[in-house]
Order: sequence, then structure tokens, then C-alpha cells
Amino acid sequence: MTALVVAVGFSGLLVGSFLNVVVHRVPLGLSVVSPGSSCPACGSPVRARDNVPVLSWVLLRGRCRDCRSPISWRYPALELGTAVVFACVAAVVGPTWALPAYLYLAAIAVALALIDLDVRRLPDPIVLPSYAVTGVLLAVASWGEDDWPALLRAGLGGVSLFVLYVVLFVVKPGGMGLGDVKLAGVLGLYLGWWGWAALAVGGFAAFLLGGLAGCVLLASGRAGRASRIPFGPYMLAGALSALWVAAPVADWYLALLGLDPPA
Repeated sequence: MTALVVAVGFSGLLVGSFLNVVVHRVPLGLSVVSPGSSCPACGSPVRARDNVPVLSWVLLRGRCRDCRSPISWRYPALELGTAVVFACVAAVVGPTWALPAYLYLAAIAVALALIDLDVRRLPDPIVLPSYAVTGVLLAVASWGEDDWPALLRAGLGGVSLFVLYVVLFVVKPGGMGLGDVKLAGVLGLYLGWWGWAALAVGGFAAFLLGGLAGCVLLASGRAGRASRIPFGPYMLAGALSALWVAAPVADWYLALLGLDPPA
């Protein structure tokens, strides 16, 4: 298991390097395939030896090899962050058929969270294809685990969370963006496949985390009552956190009600 976590974490470094491109180019409507990466200051192409995640940035001391312009610390931070998220997902999901599906969730979660923070938008080119990709990956997971009820539960979870967000979008215009509504269906698929408790906890955690963040921003003066706070990062954080905490939270809640947790 340790070897799996380390290997997946290392692969997260490589994925994180690609996500740097995604986060920069997708909001601009640019291809993530071509042209190759280049220095934004002088336009010099990034050499292969300078494209090693984290290590290249350290060896270059955070500067372009050609013009010595500073390279943002965010690039290695994103790579390291993706590696950590990948390793954590591998630790909780384990060597199962579901691991590729949840690693895909981890990858789009990192990209979408940063894009939403940067431009207050959850781009369709990432969210909409994720319905098909997620459906295929979870179908393969259900086949490999011989757990077809999980796939049905995923479908119900996706529809349920999507409908909930549609209702909220209609009832309180401006309370959330249409991108949040579209993302809700994708997250509902993952949470539903993981279990009903994950669907409930992950759905609630988004509003809890978003509310707490809003209170902190208001108290610190960094936002006002009329400020629009991107909600996507809290939806994604809530969904990922549910993989770890859904079962103990559900057991705790049932205990409060005087009920025994399911066997």
C-alpha cells in the first residue's frame, strides 16, 4: 500500500506539471497541447531539462534560463499540491478498480479550483467532458468490483445533486454560478458511487466550507456582503473530504439519534 501511495504521488507531480498548462490556457481558450511551454517574458521555449516538476524550478532558482525573469512559485506549488492530493486519494481508495476514477476527480479538482479562484469561472471544456469520462471510469470500476448497484447509486447521486443546485440557482439568482450547477452533477456521480453517506456529507460540506470561508473573508475585510466568492473550490473540497470523513460522520450522526450504524 505504501508503494502505491508513493507511486501515485510521484505521478501526481507529472500530472501537476500538465495542470499548470491547463490552468493557464483553458480560461484563455487556448490549446493545452500546442505550442509547447515557453517563458511568458521572453518567449523562449522551455527545454525538456527545465520541465522536470519542482526540481527544475529549484535548480533554476525560480528564474528563466534565458532572460532570468522570475518564474512564479505557484508552478512548483501546484505540482507538489497535486502530488499530495493524488497520494491522499490513493491512500483512501486503495488498489481498487475505482482508483483511476477518483484520481481523475483529484486532477480536475485541482485545475478547476485554481481556475475558479483566478477568473471566477468553471470552464465547460473541463466540466462537460467530465460527465462522459466519469461515467466510463465508474462503469469500469463497477465492472471490476462487481458492484453494479454502486453505478446505479452514482447515477442517482449525480441527478440528485444536479437538481438540488438547479433549484438553488433558480430560487436565489446570483447565489451561485451556472458552472457550479454543471459541476454538481459530476460530483454527485462520484459521491453517489462512494455511498449515500458520502453524497450527504459531501453535499453539505460544500456549503459548510463555503460559509466558513465567507465568514473569514468578511471578518478580515477582504470581502463585503455584496462580494461574489467562488464556490467551486468548496464544492470540490467537500467532495474530496467526504471520501475520508463520510463514514465516521454518518456514524456520529446516527449515534446522536440513538440509532445503530449499518453493519
